[in-house]
Amino acid sequence: MQHGNLNDLLVFRSVATERSFTRAAAKLGVSQSALSHTIRALEERLGLRLLTRTTRSVAPTEAGERLLHTIGPRFEEIEAELEALSELREKPAGTIRITATDYAADTILWPKLVKFLRRYPDIKVEIIIDYGLVDIVAERFDAGVRSGEQVAKDMIAVRIGPDMRSAVVAAPSYFREHPEPRRPQELIGHNCINLRLPTRGGLYAWEFENDGRELKVHVEGQLVFNGTFQMLNAALAGFGLAYRWL
Repeated sequence: MQHGNLNDLLVFRSVATERSFTRAAAKLGVSQSALSHTIRALEERLGLRLLTRTTRSVAPTEAGERLLHTIGPRFEEIEAELEALSELREKPAGTIRITATDYAADTILWPKLVKFLRRYPDIKVEIIIDYGLVDIVAERFDAGVRSGEQVAKDMIAVRIGPDMRSAVVAAPSYFREHPEPRRPQELIGHNCINLRLPTRGGLYAWEFENDGRELKVHVEGQLVFNGTFQMLNAALAGFGLAYRWL
């Protein structure tokens, strides 16, 4: 429908509801002659008389009543929805979707969300745990949380947490049967619990640093997970070494 047709229907609705060109003109803030011209043009396009006019009153014809009953509720729904949208300016509401790793969700996001959700009860938060590098726009996420080296150069990133430290951990029951590794190179002979990165398609290389020099070690083991808490649970059960962010 053309924009002019929609305006004409709004004018007709106002005149038919008010049963007066005078009151409708005052409500719409236009002249009576402008309203009369608009109604005549609408009637000519439809080939139907919509309003019966006398010197004292205005009333819809049978066709006018039918049109009014058809368009009236729809315009009321639109106006109600616009009014509901205007309320969003007064108080925060809606749904926020965030993609994050389980570690970030547990240690960084959740402590902040506890206060945030209580302060804004009309806001819903959906956190999707994922280690892949998803397209947050295509997947309709409002934000994504990843470690700094995983953020693409063209992404707008803001630091929300301190630098992460990590450690290789295992249960005492594992060390009763295996010697404790003292150097990263000694991990090769151990049963290491791996983390798979979905986007990269490979296993996460354990990262170490010594005097500013970085070292990545590709380890092997019996178990592979795509979440760090599952890795930790397996380590606590004595199934091997796990790489744990602190």
